[in-house]
Amino acid sequence: MRRLIETNGWTIGLGLLLALLLLATRLIQPDFGTSGLDSLARAALPFALATVGMAVVVIAGGIDLSVAAMMAVASVTGAVLMDGASDGQAVLAVIAVLALGLAMGALNGALIVLTRVTDIVVTLAMLFVWQGVALLVLNAPGGGAAPWLRALVAGGITLPGVPAGLTGWLPRGVVFLTAVTALIWLPVARSKLGLMIYAIGSDASAAFRSGVPVGRTRIAAYAIGGLFAALGGLSVTMGTGIGEPIPGPYLLASVAAVVLGGVVLGGGRGGLLGPILAVFVLRTVRMDLTLLSVDPNVAAIVEGTIMVAVVMFGAVLATRGRGA
Repeated sequence: MRRLIETNGWTIGLGLLLALLLLATRLIQPDFGTSGLDSLARAALPFALATVGMAVVVIAGGIDLSVAAMMAVASVTGAVLMDGASDGQAVLAVIAVLALGLAMGALNGALIVLTRVTDIVVTLAMLFVWQGVALLVLNAPGGGAAPWLRALVAGGITLPGVPAGLTGWLPRGVVFLTAVTALIWLPVARSKLGLMIYAIGSDASAAFRSGVPVGRTRIAAYAIGGLFAALGGLSVTMGTGIGEPIPGPYLLASVAAVVLGGVVLGGGRGGLLGPILAVFVLRTVRMDLTLLSVDPNVAAIVEGTIMVAVVMFGAVLATRGRGA
């Protein structure tokens, strides 16, 4: 138990902080309950999926500034394909969007590997490319989403044996996030690919000398990031019922959550649970500011200041780690 706490101390601390923030939320608004948790989960879901995708790329020693634009492409593509479609056609549309996400991420990675241009420059350029693609697919919010898909993240569920007073306290959005993250990342993390992703993030030169195909591994990491970005875009459509062609505020939020979650910006260290908890911490802070009737502009300043401070702190730690 002691070793577990020492190894996962930061993540456990984030979990305790989230619990305290939810308790503060209940004190601020005594009637905060299942509907509030459901709203929090649905609001946090796109941010969490963007953060997971960003975390995989950062663990591999990179960064993807186009994550929000890829989410927009996935959102509008899914909304257009599902508009008026049957349930069977909607399933095919979801599969097509996920494949599109993999392709977009893989293209980002391939451009970085083949051109040998730094990832910041390449993904910044691709941000504009994917943003233009999203607007070509749908130049205004529209389209639709299959009812069964929207039902996956709406409302809460009750676990067996849970007291009647806690009925529906587990949001479907949290279950969906946990399921897709586990289904995609756990097999990767426990495979040779997962070891190679951590290896190239820790020291690409040493990994290359050890026989790791650095280029292909980096492309695979960006492809996985693109897959999670596609899931994030679909979650936007699932939550609103329409496609959103304008990228949302997911880029800086995902980087901040990755750093706050314990993933080192230099790569090679960290997991996915910490960043996910960090997303809910940041979203709960935003919700509490809203419940306290703080001016929206002031709330945006506070939230942005927290994000910038976290990112700067992470950059300092990464610089010191490389110096050591």
